[in-house]
Amino acid sequence: MIYELFYPLKFHYGWLSWLNVLRYIPFRTIMATITAMLLTFVLAPWFIRELRRKQIGQVVRAEGPETHRVKAGTPTMGGALILLSLLLPTVLWADLRNPFVLATTAVTAGYGVIGYLDDYLKIKRKSSGGLAGRYKLLGQTLIGGAAISYTFLVTDKLPADWVSIQTRLALPFLSFSKHAVELPLWAYVPFAVFVVVATSNAVNLTDGLDGLAIGPVMINAGTYLIWSYVAGATIANFSLATYLDIAKIPSAGELAVYCGSVIGAGIGFLWYNTYPAQVFMGDVGSLALGGGLGMLAVFTKNELLSVLLGGIFVIEAVSVITQVVSFKLTGKRIFLMAPIHHHYEKKGWAEPKIIVRFWIISILLALVSLASMKLR
Repeated sequence: MIYELFYPLKFHYGWLSWLNVLRYIPFRTIMATITAMLLTFVLAPWFIRELRRKQIGQVVRAEGPETHRVKAGTPTMGGALILLSLLLPTVLWADLRNPFVLATTAVTAGYGVIGYLDDYLKIKRKSSGGLAGRYKLLGQTLIGGAAISYTFLVTDKLPADWVSIQTRLALPFLSFSKHAVELPLWAYVPFAVFVVVATSNAVNLTDGLDGLAIGPVMINAGTYLIWSYVAGATIANFSLATYLDIAKIPSAGELAVYCGSVIGAGIGFLWYNTYPAQVFMGDVGSLALGGGLGMLAVFTKNELLSVLLGGIFVIEAVSVITQVVSFKLTGKRIFLMAPIHHHYEKKGWAEPKIIVRFWIISILLALVSLASMKLR
């Protein structure tokens, strides 16, 4: 909004030539990050007080670790604050004519609504069960499918470089120009939707300890920030994407502004969510942030690499799936409790130790993912 409203003024008023800085994505990304961070810091104390006043508190699973009993009643749905602090700076600093930005923010907001309904039902029923899983999946699939399909319907607004590779899959650590796999449209769109929905739910499963999910979310967002900028950057007629042989996506650079907003909002939220948490994210935040990360993976052509980059989320989701399948088939559990972070709690690991070690693993995976740009 700021870019669209004020940047054109430099052409009409000479003394406003300094507005030229708005055309640079790094500047607007930094400003979005700072704006999101300040919004969260300023609003969080009031927001937490309101949640307490309205008795919007966490409902703890009966079968959960004993150490979680003290968490009962802690304000939840803090993800609503994250969404406000994420979406507003994106709207302010990003180019809203960019279809990637529109689709990604739409999925983030839409999944936030689904998460809100889930949290609301949990609080109303005073139970850890919220919105039925089939309804959540249906809503996620419809919203994700609509957003991704939108980018195939507005190809006239996107560069030819993107249109020509829309349905290609990049193979991690292999040359994009030589080894990308071309999928038919009817196969690619459902796959891309699956990536978005799966990422959303994987982040949701990870959100079980104080600050556990928001750390890897910010690390992933930071990685996508670098990747999206490199994929879209052309400096003095020199394309970084072409040099590195990754997907060249001129419009993807604008997603860096969105990523910056995620990081800024995440840092501000972590101030209050770090152990012991004053507020929890809730599904309104985890589903939305996960959906946003899934869209970033699709639009930067990192659908497969996201399995490595989001390894923490993948491990959490796989631990739940294997636990359920094992119990149904054999009557035995593989883990003491799923998701896997609860398994380590049951083994006696302190909560901060689990959180920090998962963050360290996430940082390592992010570095390996970024290294794949050059290791081809």
